[in-house]
Amino acid sequence: MTALEAPPAAPELLAHCAGLVRPALRQAVGRLHPWLGEMAAYSFGWCEVGGAPATAPGGKGVRQTLAVLGARAAGADERAGVPAAVAVELVHTFSLLHDDIMDGDATRRRRPALWKAYGTGPAVLAGDALFALAVETLAAVPQGAGAVRLLSAALADLMRGQADDLLFTGRPCTGPDRVTVEEYRTMAEAKTGALLGCAAALGAVLGGADEDTTSALDRAGRHLGVAFQLVDDVLGIWGDPAVTGKPTGGDLRERKKTYPVLAALDTPAGRALPELLDSPGRAEEAAELIEAAGGRTAALAEARAHTSTARALLSRAPLAAGAAGDLLTVLDFLVGREL
Repeated sequence: MTALEAPPAAPELLAHCAGLVRPALRQAVGRLHPWLGEMAAYSFGWCEVGGAPATAPGGKGVRQTLAVLGARAAGADERAGVPAAVAVELVHTFSLLHDDIMDGDATRRRRPALWKAYGTGPAVLAGDALFALAVETLAAVPQGAGAVRLLSAALADLMRGQADDLLFTGRPCTGPDRVTVEEYRTMAEAKTGALLGCAAALGAVLGGADEDTTSALDRAGRHLGVAFQLVDDVLGIWGDPAVTGKPTGGDLRERKKTYPVLAALDTPAGRALPELLDSPGRAEEAAELIEAAGGRTAALAEARAHTSTARALLSRAPLAAGAAGDLLTVLDFLVGREL
């Protein structure tokens, strides 16, 4: 791509990377025990329960795209990032399988979650198999030792973030033990940002990038993850169910300590919020109060700040020509839903 050409639109870019990664991902899943492979295929939307072929909607494919672009950013052929893309896609799906069980979410992408379709025990086992397969995939490449260390560090962060997110639900809304916005930022970076940063950094490592490039991509991905989580929090309260696939106000009924809630609780207008959150039938009132208290505005402002930081990191990083523009296209796609 020349300097005068515009970067491809996000759907085109995501589709291109998915087409590049899909054969390798299917090949990796094909190495699993047949039953585990069927459950993995169901999770990716490739089949129905029992193995009949399907074309169910899959995920956005952002992580695999970041891995491919990470290799491009290092000046390597984009195909160098495919093993990284496969690994992060496997890990992301593993985390979703376990998240659905922990959160009791019965649906995923508008059809039964794996644990509802196959049972809790099989779903846990399938998630473990995907995790093991991701490590195996990276261990097989020439840079395997460093790549596995990078993935392991991101997974450790992801687990810490998930642990904090689960613990936040049981903490009070007020008083010295309440969840703070600083704790939220740390949780969001670990739970959501670590794997996004790892995806881009892994692709760069496999593409032969130096430490400065790898570090910049990792940090940009982490800020992107926080921005994405913030926008997701806004959609979890005010999003259109036809678009999000989630019921309006679901996060409020589950008493999740999302950023809009925490920001509202820190204002005088938010003093009535704990009572509303303790009444699941008053989610609409709670949403109105949070917006009036500035929770929605604060969350979107915070998301814009993290997006700007990610942009600055990418603009200063020594990336190959065209790579920064493509990475910014993915950034805008992921967080531009409300910004």
